[in-house]
Amino acid sequence: MASTDPLSGHPGHLNETQEAVLKQFREELTAEGLIPANRDEVVARIGYDRFDDVTLLRFLRARKFDVPKAKLMWSNNEKWRQEFGADDIAANGYDYPEQREVDKYYPQFYHKTDKEGRPVYIEQLGKLDISKLYALTTQERQLKHLVSEYEKFLKDRCPACTKESGHLVQTSCTILDLYNAGISSFYKVKDYVSAASAIGQNNYPETMGHMFIINAPYLFSTVWSLIKPWLDEATVRKIHILGKNYKTELTQYIDPANLPSDLGGTCKCAGGCSLSDAGPWNPAA
Repeated sequence: MASTDPLSGHPGHLNETQEAVLKQFREELTAEGLIPANRDEVVARIGYDRFDDVTLLRFLRARKFDVPKAKLMWSNNEKWRQEFGADDIAANGYDYPEQREVDKYYPQFYHKTDKEGRPVYIEQLGKLDISKLYALTTQERQLKHLVSEYEKFLKDRCPACTKESGHLVQTSCTILDLYNAGISSFYKVKDYVSAASAIGQNNYPETMGHMFIINAPYLFSTVWSLIKPWLDEATVRKIHILGKNYKTELTQYIDPANLPSDLGGTCKCAGGCSLSDAGPWNPAA
């Protein structure tokens, strides 16, 4: 389904074939009970509609509008949500009192928006201290917190960004900061990163807009050149590998006023950017 429209397959940018596939996908999911008969009750309980066209289209785009493949992905997601308790987390949040301390040893946070109105998500792997991190929390709790953040992304962040920007926002802009991160840093969190990546790809597909890997060491760039040919074009276009002189390119996408000062921006949130949760979804920050 090649198209010259970069937003092909997104709401408001469907051709006749895609419209028909979306209709078929919804009908088959409903007939097989993969969209529940009590849909309205589920929506009211979790606080957003995860059965709307926007969501169904994310799963269809992830499987290139192949209905059987998209249906398998959706079915696996429904099973995972039940086993993991994702709807409960969406409805009630997840109590993560250790976050302030965890932030010192592995900062992972949303902070303001990029120039297209997307929420910016930042991870600073170079600050990782694995022994101190796992004295405070566990991998299971980290993953529950991650899912809680994904649910807030869909329930609160995207709608607030959509309202502020005046157009549909359904993806994030991710910054992975590798300053001072060596190969050992990756190795120490590989199990968590692998599990977190699987949750993102399998259960929250098509939510990444751009990804900037900054302060990438030379070795990482070499590894990337080997991995790149394995990825599809759409994914490659979203990932930007930048070294230490990343600021010029990064600020083409994110206003310096929205970037924390330790990443080359001018923002200095009271109490620290990584704990502020500043953005359209949190006007008080």
